[in-house]
Amino acid sequence: MSAAESAMQQEVRALYCDHHGWLQTWLRRKLGDSFAAADLAQDTFVSVMTTGASADIREPRPFLATIARRLMAHRHRRQVLEESYLEALAVIGPDMAPSPEVQLLAIEALHQLDLALDSLPPAVKEAFLLAHLEGLSYAEIAGRLGVSASSVKQYLSRANRQCFFGTAA
Repeated sequence: MSAAESAMQQEVRALYCDHHGWLQTWLRRKLGDSFAAADLAQDTFVSVMTTGASADIREPRPFLATIARRLMAHRHRRQVLEESYLEALAVIGPDMAPSPEVQLLAIEALHQLDLALDSLPPAVKEAFLLAHLEGLSYAEIAGRLGVSASSVKQYLSRANRQCFFGTAA
C-alpha cells in the first residue's frame, strides 16, 4: 500500500470515527427508520472513500449531510419507481406477471434509465418519455414542447445516446 493510500485510509477512518454516530442519528431523525439510517450512513462513507475526497473536506458534517441527502433522494426515487412498476404489475394480474427474477431485472433497468434521463435537460427528457411511453410522433412532440421537429430529432438522439451509451454528447 502506498503512503497516499495509507494517508487516505487514516483520513477516512478519522472522519468515520468522529462523525458516523452524528450522521446516523441525523439520518434516523430524517427517515424515522434506524435500519435505513444505518444503511445510508454506511453508503455515505463508501461514497467518500470511492471519490477519494476525504483530504479536501473543510466542514465534515455539512459535507456528509449533502452526500446523505443525495443518497436519500436516490433511495426515494428508486422506491417510487419500484412502487409504480409493482402497481402496473398489479393491474395486469398475477397470471400475466413476469417471474420475480424478471421483475427485479426490470426494476434495475428502470432505475438505470431514470439515472440516465436525470442528467438530461428537461425538454430532452420529456421528448424521450413522450416518444417512448406515449408513442408520439416527432411532430406531436414538437407541438407539445413548442419546438421544431428537427429539435425533437436532436433531443431523441441525445437521450438515446445517454440511455444506451451513457454519453449525452
